[in-house]
Amino acid sequence: MPGRARLNRWLEQLLHTHDTPHRTALAFGLGVFLGFSPFLGLHAILGLALAFLLRLNRVAVIVGVYSNLPWILPAYYTVSTIGGAKLLGVDIEPTALREAIRALETVSWGDLRTLAHALAPLAWAFTVGSLIGAVLLALVAYRVSLALIVAHRTRQELHDRERSRKVEDTVK
Repeated sequence: MPGRARLNRWLEQLLHTHDTPHRTALAFGLGVFLGFSPFLGLHAILGLALAFLLRLNRVAVIVGVYSNLPWILPAYYTVSTIGGAKLLGVDIEPTALREAIRALETVSWGDLRTLAHALAPLAWAFTVGSLIGAVLLALVAYRVSLALIVAHRTRQELHDRERSRKVEDTVK
């Protein structure tokens, strides 16, 4: 069994799952922030790198990163880009979305310049809007997960005390 004990220690160290409720909720909130940030395609890599760097619960970070389900993303990024445009005072032409979708549908390596030209006016709006949305979602994720983790651990402690009381009664 020495191999199994070594594997368990290694997994515990790798996953870093025995954190305080605050740090676990912080890890989840960080994952949610990254998952909804404008860093498309880099979410998981950034999440794991930051989890290791900050010594956070890797599982909580990755679960947070992947809370951005594929069917949510188009609506989220559309709304956050519109919000970013409003904040920055960027006028979005009624045909801009249609043009951007058309450019995305017909894109090839040769057409990247056309795609970049169609999306350029929205780049800062996309970045600012999705960063603000990511911060708001991360704050909500932190608060909700902290409350759930504390409630779960409290229930677990009560259950453990009850179980040890029963064992003591049985021994007597």
